[in-house]
Amino acid sequence: MDNYLDLANGLSLYIVVGVILAFITFTCVLFMVKSYRAGIRIGMDRKVLKKAITSSASFTVLPSVSILLGVIALSGSLGIPISWLRLSVIGNLQYEATVASIAAESMGTKLDSALLSMDHLVTIMLVMTVGIIWGCILSITMLKSYAGKLKRKTAGKQDNEVAAGRKGFASIAMIAMFIGLCATFLGSYVGDLVRNKAVLPIVTAAISALAMYFVLLAYRKKGWSVLESFSLAISMICGMVGAVIVNLFI
Repeated sequence: MDNYLDLANGLSLYIVVGVILAFITFTCVLFMVKSYRAGIRIGMDRKVLKKAITSSASFTVLPSVSILLGVIALSGSLGIPISWLRLSVIGNLQYEATVASIAAESMGTKLDSALLSMDHLVTIMLVMTVGIIWGCILSITMLKSYAGKLKRKTAGKQDNEVAAGRKGFASIAMIAMFIGLCATFLGSYVGDLVRNKAVLPIVTAAISALAMYFVLLAYRKKGWSVLESFSLAISMICGMVGAVIVNLFI
């Protein structure tokens, strides 16, 4: 639907998103200036502060390549302004793409601009926002008290675990959650392969996984530390290019 894409990329949405991101940028700059002045006030060396700013900027810019790719990937179905907003604040590609897909399928359609309407887009945005907002709310209302209690209860236990070379519960839980997330995606790809003979999703996942493996291998074996920041971006690019090539032959 050309009309859908025209609306999803309309000037009004660009203005709304631009105002929101301008406010966020202003807040970031304000905190940066206040932090710099606070550092000077307590006697920190200006050279140390400038080095911290430079290193932080480079550490932020390099991983943002994968975010840019995420905006490009989502903009074909959700439009540029919405994708730009979602991935510029607290969103990430894995969450946004998954939730948008689930919302679209729940409405009996797919995450495809040829099938979506503005009603679909509004519902998808609502689901994505409600799903991700709880981290902010809970952090504001409960994180301080929870962190204090957790620190008091686990300080000695964590020291013992580190000394014994064991992983704590938090580390194991995060690894388990990540494995569950990967298994969910791979399971859906295998299901599509079995039911619909859809080869492309699982082939794309395999190409991306191989790219990530070789990047990590080069980082660990060859000591190419710069690749660590680009690992996600490289695997995404390889997966996209691989998908285009494979799609030409199926």
